[in-house]
Amino acid sequence: MSETEAPPSRTPGGAVTIRPALPRDARAIRDLVIPYAQARILLAKEMIGYYEAIQEFVVAEVDDGAGGRRVVGCGALHVMWSDLGEVRTLAVDGGFRSRGIGHLLLMELLARARALGLSRVFCLTFEVEFFTRHGFEAIEGAPVEPEVFAELVRSHDDGVAEFLDLAHVKQNTLGNTRMLLTLA
Repeated sequence: MSETEAPPSRTPGGAVTIRPALPRDARAIRDLVIPYAQARILLAKEMIGYYEAIQEFVVAEVDDGAGGRRVVGCGALHVMWSDLGEVRTLAVDGGFRSRGIGHLLLMELLARARALGLSRVFCLTFEVEFFTRHGFEAIEGAPVEPEVFAELVRSHDDGVAEFLDLAHVKQNTLGNTRMLLTLA
């Protein structure tokens, strides 16, 4: 186990390992996102987008029953500003939901945020209860200073635009809740 790999955790159904994603995981991440995108819970990306952001991702894997490992969950931490990050693309295979895997992934992403010196983490979600249990609170408006807002508005990233609640992405908004966690 590497220094950046979380120790295996037991969940109902077996051991789960959370580790940094590797380029070979991009297709598995995309496959995890597809059902959520079809249900309009997550936004689908082009395959190139997963490869370009692979270093932001962690994955959850379990024994595949044939001596190998299978990716059953993923999540990403995107740095938005010096003190601010966003949890993105948190997804768990439907057959592995309600086993604590989402919790393990989120804990790893929050640990990454702390290691990077971030003090706040944003998310855009339909899973309000899940994130509330982890200390996130629903927000209105952009909780940044005007000069930071002016810099962030220059980003071409749709996630940053969603954070800022910019009108040009309103047509793409899925109707989810904007939430923020202040890290202790």
